[in-house]
Amino acid sequence: MSEKKIKVLIAEDDADLMDQLDIYLGGRGYEVVKAYTQKDAEKIISEKEFDAAVLDLMMENPDSGFVLSHRIKKAFPKKPVIIVTSVTKETGFYFDKEHDKNNWIKADAVIQKELRFEQLEKELKKLLGR
Repeated sequence: MSEKKIKVLIAEDDADLMDQLDIYLGGRGYEVVKAYTQKDAEKIISEKEFDAAVLDLMMENPDSGFVLSHRIKKAFPKKPVIIVTSVTKETGFYFDKEHDKNNWIKADAVIQKELRFEQLEKELKKLLGR
């Protein structure tokens, strides 16, 4: 009997990156649940099952990833959430979980873009206890 696939919600407005993530994670046994907008992701959060989430920080709103992360953690406190962002490259402002003194970032991890897929998979495995 095969093991149940881990469902990963990916909220990413870059269609090329979404396709690459789907191919990479799908090839490693994950099931990718796709959301190209914050609104799509909010619908998935309220209606579908998923085991972990990978959220782009800036989609149609500059704080889409933060908003989605807060909603996921409020509804599912133990569900792993990773935010991926290019904000450092675009603005020069760097942030991460370790320096979040006010605990404002509700994600379990923050990964800077240019995203390395191996790094993302390693973080997913760590957060999922695999």
